Amino acid sequence: METKVIHVRFANNGTVTDIGERPETLTPQQWFNWLSLTVPQHYRAYAGGRGAFTVPGSELAGLKQTANAS
Repeated sequence: METKVIHVRFANNGTVTDIGERPETLTPQQWFNWLSLTVPQHYRAYAGGRGAFTVPGSELAGLKQTANAS
């Protein structure tokens, strides 16, 4: 099974500055918030203002489509 890693970078104040695989209709913060509420079990926080979601590749397209519809 293929796993996709969605990297996240945070500013010093905790807002999201950059996130991978983001749908064009969402801001980085909106995409992070949506993923955090939808698949929190796939998130890992790292040092230095970084984090990552690891999601099955087969689920990523569905996540993006559902996020665009909300």
